Amino acid sequence: MRKTIPTSGKNKNFVICFVLFSLIRIFVAMNNEEKDERYMRRCLQLAANGMQNARPNPMVGAVIVSGDRIIGEGYHQRYGEGHAEVNAFASVRAADEPLLAESTIYVSLEPCSHYGKTPPCADLIIRKGVKRCVVGCVDPFAEVSGRGIQRLRDAGITVITGVLEQECRWLNRRFFTYHSKHRPYIILKWAQSADGFIDKDYKAIQLSNSQTQIRSHKLRADEDAILVGHTTYDREHPLLNVRYWSGPDPKRIVLTHDRPLPLLIDDLYMQGIQSLIVEGGSQTHQSFIESGLWDELRVETAPLVLGRGTKAVSIPANARLLRQETYDGNTLTTYLYQ
Repeated sequence: MRKTIPTSGKNKNFVICFVLFSLIRIFVAMNNEEKDERYMRRCLQLAANGMQNARPNPMVGAVIVSGDRIIGEGYHQRYGEGHAEVNAFASVRAADEPLLAESTIYVSLEPCSHYGKTPPCADLIIRKGVKRCVVGCVDPFAEVSGRGIQRLRDAGITVITGVLEQECRWLNRRFFTYHSKHRPYIILKWAQSADGFIDKDYKAIQLSNSQTQIRSHKLRADEDAILVGHTTYDREHPLLNVRYWSGPDPKRIVLTHDRPLPLLIDDLYMQGIQSLIVEGGSQTHQSFIESGLWDELRVETAPLVLGRGTKAVSIPANARLLRQETYDGNTLTTYLYQ
């Protein structure tokens, strides 16, 4: 028969206090994690505003929080000008300056630690005296890559990393691909009929509608360069510019036999091209797929049956479905390389 050892009142109180303390710690940790994610999402919202003008720099947002109040925020607005942290600190009112010593700064990308067009942001954070820094993801750029975070920690600042890391990396996927793979982020894009043809009887046909054309031209404004094969260029003479959206025209490139694909990609890297749209034709798309030179597929399918013509390439087996959207009857399907 099992014997029960009596527990003294003192021991019971100790157990109760220990359990309560543990629950409080768990609650505080969960609350801090939720708070960190909330303000990091604000950083991402801000950062996206630099889509066109920040490049070739990454898009970065920064938020300064005292207690539960944002006292400053900013984003990297234009290449060569102040970074997100600089603009965030500049937005803090004079009356709130004393709060910086007890504040947290949230940054979607690791603060820079080197002198470029502007001074190191890590040094600015240290000089402003904030006690805590929350970073979305580490900068892959060789001159930063962990050095900014280490500089902050060496100065006694608490640094939390990896908050909404995947979202932060996705926002700057072009920048990350360019610096890690030494090539542009490559988007293969085409429109096809419901039965999988990109033209009718081997002659060009309009498959996009007004809504998908707008989205297509927004994409052009967001990316650095656009490419077609020489057959598509000779047959259709596409303008490859931005007409239905506001923004810069991408650099136009025609793929020819004179310049092999690997050499072309190396040339684009050396020119600082961080992203490339490949609009066709079918043979050009196939050459990129066979070479493993793609990151994203964007396929528009129109509700038409053409019967014959040039077949679109098949979706490769290593493509992962990201999303599917419908615009006025046309379906846009996006895949990612996996």
